[in-house]
Amino acid sequence: MLRYALFPYVPKRHLKRASFEEMALHYMILGFKDGYNVHTRWAVRQFALALSEMDLRDTVIVCIPASTRYAHARRWKRFSSMLCRLTGAIDGFDRVQVSGSRSRAHVTGECELATNIKRYVHIDAGFFKGRRVLVIDDICTSGRSSDAFIAAMQAAGATVTMTMFLAKTRCYY
Repeated sequence: MLRYALFPYVPKRHLKRASFEEMALHYMILGFKDGYNVHTRWAVRQFALALSEMDLRDTVIVCIPASTRYAHARRWKRFSSMLCRLTGAIDGFDRVQVSGSRSRAHVTGECELATNIKRYVHIDAGFFKGRRVLVIDDICTSGRSSDAFIAAMQAAGATVTMTMFLAKTRCYY
C-alpha cells in the first residue's frame, strides 16, 4: 500500500528553526484542522492536484476520524464532499461515525485510536465490504493512528489502496 504526504510539517515546539515558508504552511495546516473555509479549500486543492492523474471513480475516500464527533465533522465533512466532487471519488464520510471523544495524540502522547479503535469509531462494514478505499489524514507523526484505522477498515472488508497525509511531521533528531 502506498503512503504519501504532501508537505513536511514543523511542530510548534520547533517553529523557531522554521523558514518563513514552513511557518506559513504550519498555520495553513492548523487553520485546516480548525475547519476554516479558506484553509479547507486550500487543502482540497492540494489533494485534488496530487490525485489529478488517478481514476478514482470506483474508490471511496475516507478520512481518519478526529478526536471528537464535532472536530471530525468540522474538519472533514466539507473537505470530503469537495474533494470527491473534484476527483469523481465516492464520499465515505457518512459511513464512518465517531462516538465519544478521546484525547488528542499530539497533546498527550497517547494514541487511544490505535489502542481501542472500536470504542471511538463505527465503520459501516456492509458499505465498505469489497470496495477500494483511499484513506486521508491531516498530519502523520508516528503513523500509529493511520495503521489502526487502516486495520479496522480492512477488518470491515475494505481494500485500502493508498493513504495520503496533508503533512508528515519533520523529525529533528
